[in-house]
Order: sequence, then C-alpha cells, then structure tokens
Amino acid sequence: MLAAQLLLPGHGLFTATGYAPLSFADGSVLRAAGGTVLYLTLIGLLSLGVATAVRDSGAAIAIVLGLLYLFPVIALVVNDRDWQKHLQELGPMTAGLAIQATSGLDKLPVDPLTGLGVVAAWAAAALAIGGLSLRLRDR
Repeated sequence: MLAAQLLLPGHGLFTATGYAPLSFADGSVLRAAGGTVLYLTLIGLLSLGVATAVRDSGAAIAIVLGLLYLFPVIALVVNDRDWQKHLQELGPMTAGLAIQATSGLDKLPVDPLTGLGVVAAWAAAALAIGGLSLRLRDR
C-alpha cells in the first residue's frame, strides 16, 4: 500500500487525472488491502493442506496451481453464462480475488466477503484432508 502511494503518481494515476488518492481511511481500500493479506494466507493454508495430503512438493504445486487456474480457464471455454458464473463463484482464485475490488462490485461474480469465504472453505477442506491423511498414514 505504501509502495503504491509512491509509485502510482509517477504513472499518471493521481488526483488531477481523476484517480482518488489511496487512503486507509477509505473502507473499500482498507477491505482490499486487508482482504488481500487474508486471501494470500488462505492460499498458503490451502497449499499446506494439499502438500500434507500428497507429501510430494512437485505434485502439491501442480495440484494447487491446477485448482487456482482451472476454474477461470474452464469458465472462458464454457459458452453458457450460468455455468461461467458458477465456475467463477466456486473457483478459489476468482472468488478470492473479488476481495480486491474497490469499485464495480455489482459486476463481480461473487460478493467480496463471500468470495473470501469460498477460499476459506477450500483451505479448510484441504487442511481437513491433509490432517486426516497424515493421521491415517503416519501412525
């Protein structure tokens, strides 16, 4: 956030060109900044759960990246708008990144806090599977 406040004016994004300055006093900016930290933490927990379950770093990386990128790619290929919206609502990346939106919230496939909840559900499921597999495998 501090780096953005220093870098954005140098790229033409300042008040004179119609862009509001970034401020933690703005609720949407605070939600986006704090939500991004929560989103990345949840992705880390999702990765931990998957890595614990598969016990192979290469496979864990492939599975997590597949989970993150598969839903948006399939949503681009599917022609049905309803299915596209459902895939965007269920995908951990598209749902979770909704927390970063500060405008146009009505155009998002999912509410920002609901999207963070979707990622939390994915992380909880991965941690549960990882914990269960660890308990059953390593006695």
